[in-house]
Amino acid sequence: MTISFEIPEHIKQQTDMVKMVAEHIMRPMSRDLDEHEHQRPTAFAEQMWPFMRDMQKKNLERMLNGGETKRREGPGTQYLRLMLMIEMLSWGDAGIYLCLPGGALGGAAIEAVGTPEQKAKFLQRFAEGDVPAWGAMAMTEPGAGSDTSSIQTTAVFDEATQEWVLNGEKIFCTNGTLALNESNGLVVVWATLDRSAGRAGMRTFIVAAGTPGVKVTKQEIKLGIRASDTAAIVLDNARVPKDAILGSPEVQTQGGQGFKGAMATFDATRPLVAASALGIGRAALEFTKEKLAENGVDIPYGQPYHKLTAVQRDVLDMEMQLKAAHLLTLRSISMLDAKEPNNLESSMAKAKAGKVVTQLTYKAVELLGTMGYSREWLLEKWMRDAKINDLFEGTGQINTLIVARRILGYTSKELA
Repeated sequence: MTISFEIPEHIKQQTDMVKMVAEHIMRPMSRDLDEHEHQRPTAFAEQMWPFMRDMQKKNLERMLNGGETKRREGPGTQYLRLMLMIEMLSWGDAGIYLCLPGGALGGAAIEAVGTPEQKAKFLQRFAEGDVPAWGAMAMTEPGAGSDTSSIQTTAVFDEATQEWVLNGEKIFCTNGTLALNESNGLVVVWATLDRSAGRAGMRTFIVAAGTPGVKVTKQEIKLGIRASDTAAIVLDNARVPKDAILGSPEVQTQGGQGFKGAMATFDATRPLVAASALGIGRAALEFTKEKLAENGVDIPYGQPYHKLTAVQRDVLDMEMQLKAAHLLTLRSISMLDAKEPNNLESSMAKAKAGKVVTQLTYKAVELLGTMGYSREWLLEKWMRDAKINDLFEGTGQINTLIVARRILGYTSKELA
């Protein structure tokens, strides 16, 4: 059966518009925001808010109406549009892209786990109003990175006030400051109801901006994506309403479903992280080929491999690896649009894209020598930006483990 990889015309038009924004607005800001890490592209966020708000409004309407309105045969294109948009925005600047207003990881968690009532209540803030709103997710802790079962932040239900009381510390929270400092923002916090229960005790909670006892204690100084907001958060007897727990409030009957539901967030977001990696990788590859061509080094695609120079072989290998990551990402995205389980495919795409973009940008700097290492060009910045895609939302090692477990049929206890 023939497979068509042609992008639908309406999505192509949107991607072309996003490219203009990435090339003419984001790229010119890249170096300055990289040099001044804790400055935020506020004016750009305000300019992009109407577009982001309207896109999220349509997405919310689809969810509340039971899915995408069918205007043609076959699966929807919601995630395909999002993938291509994120790839192009990251081609412009991955750090600036991460600062765009919207639900982000917090919104994805609400979509994956929230009840219809919670989706309507909490996602509405990202789909209306003139003031930008940010969402975030707080999972990582000083002693619990990839091992989510070791999370120490606690949630205790207060029968007298009918509230959840949260205590703990979270680190590396993307958009944490933006979400908590803006009146309409929120953070989805991972916490445990029972530390001895491990994963079975894990739940996620909505913590709105302005909640007493919630404080941003640090803004991280990072290697890459320096335009993005990365914060540490402390919860000190932070009280949230009874219905702020995502999913069913009948927590005693959920068993391990709370953790499994929360982890389903990553089945949707890991391919989008891969898309961001593809954007950075493509920016580096295109720039490298352009500079090589200026110096008389072309890539003869029709030549036998043994007739190529070492540089030509390197470039072809970079292109091949990026295309492989692209196809894996497209596969996982197409399954999302078809509403098919993609746990295996999402981890494959994330692991491959994170590894490829790290190696590709490193090789690009190497090929262009001292100028590739110079801050005169953005290439060294793309190399620094690339590595985060191999780390957040599950490291390359964790996602490789997930792939191995799914293929071999092992549990996490059998293959750790």
